[in-house]
Amino acid sequence: MIKFFRKIRQKLLSENKFSKYLLYAIGEIVLVVIGILIALQINNLNEEKKNREFEKEILIQIQENINIDKLALKHIVNDFSKAITSSEKILQSDVSDKNKDSIKIWLGNIIMFDRFQPLTNAYEVIKSKGLDKISNKKLRFLLGKYYDDEASHMVKSTNDIELTFNDHWLPVLFDEMVEFEFKKSVELKDYKILLSPSKAQNILKLNRDNLASGINRLKSGIATIEKIQHLIEDEIK
Repeated sequence: MIKFFRKIRQKLLSENKFSKYLLYAIGEIVLVVIGILIALQINNLNEEKKNREFEKEILIQIQENINIDKLALKHIVNDFSKAITSSEKILQSDVSDKNKDSIKIWLGNIIMFDRFQPLTNAYEVIKSKGLDKISNKKLRFLLGKYYDDEASHMVKSTNDIELTFNDHWLPVLFDEMVEFEFKKSVELKDYKILLSPSKAQNILKLNRDNLASGINRLKSGIATIEKIQHLIEDEIK
């Protein structure tokens, strides 16, 4: 097309028809500009398509990560809830020979810890590429809230429970334990150490309160995960 216009220009110039030459020259420029704009538009559309495909792929990976996180958190909440219930039962018990078997199981529920480690690989990828790759502003905000704030607090919360175990329960177990099955049962030499007032009972109360605080933190994280799940489902349809 450009070669065709060039021949016409040359002919018009040779015939001294400058005004017609000028019109053809302008027409050629317009065609070139239109061609460039079309090429840019096609390139932009291709780029948008690639970005959208990447966004969808990374959101699917994030969805898989937070699904696993949610299962882990629910498991921990269940363990913490059992420990709180068992703590209350021991605190309200008369700790007599007739309920020793029950106390062994209650202690098994209490003397435990769960660690939480969020899966962050997909989120780290999108952070390195730029969070603006995620088009939904609310989803961007919730992902930042979960991974950059709540997840670290939940890790700390579960770690604190473990520290409490090491600092407070281990000395009692070393002194009084006869038999120990992790998360199942704990047999003590003398269950009377659980009677009020006692160091062991204070540990029970402290641990119960720490667990309750931990549950609140974990449930908040689960709620954020569920909001993210719904938004991702809408985005990848």
